[in-house]
Amino acid sequence: MKIITISREFGSGGREIGKRLADILGFDYYDREILSEVAKVGNFHEDFVEEVAEKGYDSGYTLTFARTFYYSEATWSNSTRILLAENTVLKKIAEKGRDCIIVGRCADVVLKDYKPFNLFVYADMESKVARCKSRADASEELSDKKLAKKIKTIDKNRARHREVVSHIKWGAKEAYHLCVNTTDVEPKEIAPIVATYANYYFENINK
Repeated sequence: MKIITISREFGSGGREIGKRLADILGFDYYDREILSEVAKVGNFHEDFVEEVAEKGYDSGYTLTFARTFYYSEATWSNSTRILLAENTVLKKIAEKGRDCIIVGRCADVVLKDYKPFNLFVYADMESKVARCKSRADASEELSDKKLAKKIKTIDKNRARHREVVSHIKWGAKEAYHLCVNTTDVEPKEIAPIVATYANYYFENINK
């Protein structure tokens, strides 16, 4: 089984790269589907799970998925319950034994024992703003300044999520096998190259 995890800055095109990789490699693709499953496992409304994910997780202490969770269930916050449900969902995906691509959710940390290929996608702010504007709904009129603020907020929340589950910072190069800058290129141009790199990784990981 081969797993590719994708962490990405908002507006960098990481999701599109993931979809294109899935098409090229014939892998299953998981993104928003995970939210629905987390809601079911944790007995939450899906909108609430999405809201917590967007605002950033804050359990009040670091969760260590590699060992038993020692705190009493009665002390768990909703963020903690959602994180643990997310952990369960990701493990279930991996246990299916199918080649897959998982976008976000710190899957690289949760599924580290499966030796996934971990990708981080980033870009400069100007490119991220331009990409967001090109994909925005016609009714959504945001200035470049407001879009940049939104991007920074979302990325900050993703970094907070990472802090809860890992001591290695979100976006730190040592956490990933490949970091891709999409500032001057389109995801459709990057995806075949990443696919080749990932295949090389999987061919050599157990040698």
